[in-house]
Amino acid sequence: MGDRVTDGYPGLAHYPIFGLINMSSINRVVLDVLKPHQPNALEFAGVIADRHSGCRVKVTVTEVDEKTETTVVTIESNNIPYQAIVDTITGLGASIHSIDEVEVSSTPQPEA
Repeated sequence: MGDRVTDGYPGLAHYPIFGLINMSSINRVVLDVLKPHQPNALEFAGVIADRHSGCRVKVTVTEVDEKTETTVVTIESNNIPYQAIVDTITGLGASIHSIDEVEVSSTPQPEA
């Protein structure tokens, strides 16, 4: 067997995470995110929305600890730049625990 991550998983061959051509768009993603108290939820959502034009961002705080908040971050758009969103979230001092929900639609490709 080869050494590529997508070997044995032909459906993964078109996703940018593997450095190949993306033929689908992420329209909605729900993330379980652990964040510090600052920035607060309003500022946190605002930074994500401001840095990623066209994205609608909802942050729900589900648990508050002494130094952190557990949140559910919902992002919707016609084409979510997932890796850029991850970079923004981690740049704000937060960490993504899981992807809890995702909605993806295929993009029609021109026929050869």
